[in-house]
Amino acid sequence: MTKIKNKQALIISILIPIAVGALSALLSGNMQEYQALIKPPLSPPSFVFPVVWTILFILMGISAYIIYVSSDPLRKKALLIYSLQLIFNFFWSIIFFGFSQYLFAFVWLLVLILLIILMIIVFYKISPLASYLQIPYLLWCIFALYLNFAIYALN
Repeated sequence: MTKIKNKQALIISILIPIAVGALSALLSGNMQEYQALIKPPLSPPSFVFPVVWTILFILMGISAYIIYVSSDPLRKKALLIYSLQLIFNFFWSIIFFGFSQYLFAFVWLLVLILLIILMIIVFYKISPLASYLQIPYLLWCIFALYLNFAIYALN
């Protein structure tokens, strides 16, 4: 087991994506409109989303921490891509839930998924573990893409 080099940096690295997600959820607005939408098969119950996202944000933070404490020359590029995908993540909820722009949110989510893939590739060059911790996030966003498109098509 690798010793934690900087506990404060680890905590901050975990809190950043959690705070981004929480602020995005807060700004996304009324979830009652989402409840009224026609949803596709495989749509999980609403209580699943905050649980899954919290786990994913924790994994993202740990992954980012691993990159942050590395001395690899790719570190800055990797953290820039990480930050960019986090910005896209932040705005997706606002576009989808806040503005009910389902098609635009679908396209936005496609870009987010491409950024996640790029992030995983760059992270892998620095730390395979850091990249593996992002795979559940990628899979969840691909699942969200299915849900997003189906909601667009059904509503």
